[in-house]
This record gives sequence, structure tokens and C-alpha cells, in this order.
Amino acid sequence: MINEDQLKKLSNMKKELQIQEEEEKKKRRELERKQREEREKNKSFAELLEESKLDWTKFK
Repeated sequence: MINEDQLKKLSNMKKELQIQEEEEKKKRRELERKQREEREKNKSFAELLEESKLDWTKFK
């Protein structure tokens, strides 16, 4: 049977793992956000024009 000391250790380990996982998720989300911003920043004029909802023929 598991004594209280072992149970506390396991509980603490579980909490630490959860904290680490949350930190990793935050880092991953931040990295994805930065990569998205970088891709957006590096788009060519043609790519931006394609994504635009404007009818570019009106502006010729």
C-alpha cells in the first residue's frame, strides 16, 4: 500500500508535469503566432492582392 509520503510525492510530480505541459503549450502557441506574423509580413504584393476581397480591375 502507498503511504502518505509517497502519495504526496506523486501528487507533486503530477502538478509539476501539468505546469510544464502548460508552459510548453504557451511556448508553442507563441511560436505559432510569431511564425504566422512572419509569413504575413513576408507575403508578396500578388499574394496580398489575391487574398483581398477588392475587385482590382476597378482600380486599373
